[in-house]
Amino acid sequence: MLGNKLNVAIMGAGNIGGIMADTLNKMKNVRCYAIGSRSKEKAESFAKKHGCKKAYGSYEQLAADKKVDLVYIATPHSEHYEHAKLCIEHGKPVLCEKAFTANAAQAEDLLAFAKERNVLITEAIWTRYMPMLQTIKDVLDSGAIGVPTMLTANLGYAINGVARLNDPALAGGALLDVGVYALNFASMIFGSAVEKMTSVCTYTKTGVDEQNSITLVFEGGRMAVLNSSMLSISDRKGIIYGTKGFAVVENINNFESITVYGSDYKKKARYERPKQISGYEYEVEACAEALQKGLLECPQMPHTETIHIMRMMDSLREEWGIKFPFELK
Repeated sequence: MLGNKLNVAIMGAGNIGGIMADTLNKMKNVRCYAIGSRSKEKAESFAKKHGCKKAYGSYEQLAADKKVDLVYIATPHSEHYEHAKLCIEHGKPVLCEKAFTANAAQAEDLLAFAKERNVLITEAIWTRYMPMLQTIKDVLDSGAIGVPTMLTANLGYAINGVARLNDPALAGGALLDVGVYALNFASMIFGSAVEKMTSVCTYTKTGVDEQNSITLVFEGGRMAVLNSSMLSISDRKGIIYGTKGFAVVENINNFESITVYGSDYKKKARYERPKQISGYEYEVEACAEALQKGLLECPQMPHTETIHIMRMMDSLREEWGIKFPFELK
């Protein structure tokens, strides 16, 4: 740390890395310290644009920098395992973008390695860290909609033109990129006791899923119907249905509000999210707090939950007959 500020380094000089850099620059007690890319030129351009102190033309150089306190990994899904492992080998705490890895086996190995090396690692599924999540849970716990029995959630963007999402070698497909948010939304509301899962998908010409629909049955008979797409723009809503009403969550990918309706279908209450920088700040703050406490995981996204979600996505891909090339070796 320089002074009292946490030095955060970013692996991956893409759009998401840029959003994180801009967020870090507006936060207190953290610094956008370094950027790492496979291209020195790209790293230097990113550093100049976003005010990073250091620019590295290799991920190895970034991981070896002794002044780095936390590494945010924003590379393609297929690279997360190797890049996170590299950081852990150098004793660097890791905040790794979703999907955490390409499959559950990689996730389990990575988490075990981090524990062995006594290094913090957590998945950057940002909705898990947002204060609005607690607001949603408080509304449900209050009994405002009675007993929740079913939910629906969808997330879709017209992003099928993005090359990496169509590439099986980069762990492409709608599921790992946007479907993961719908699965996490269901898990945050109904927990992880899934008793049955059925699904269907359509495929790109390259063989990854382009749209999917998933139905989960939870312990006690609760159900979740989840849709995700990289072909079309959806309303991004999560709707939780109860015995006395229902609640509509705007944007399951960055909670904006929750509106409560009664059994008469009239609006009873509405709760807006608090002012935020981008929403990325909450996962960084959680990491800083975990590091101060000497924790190896963030309570907002326990390792057990990361494994649970990864195993569900493995099962879904198995049902769809989708395997990534590196899984066939």
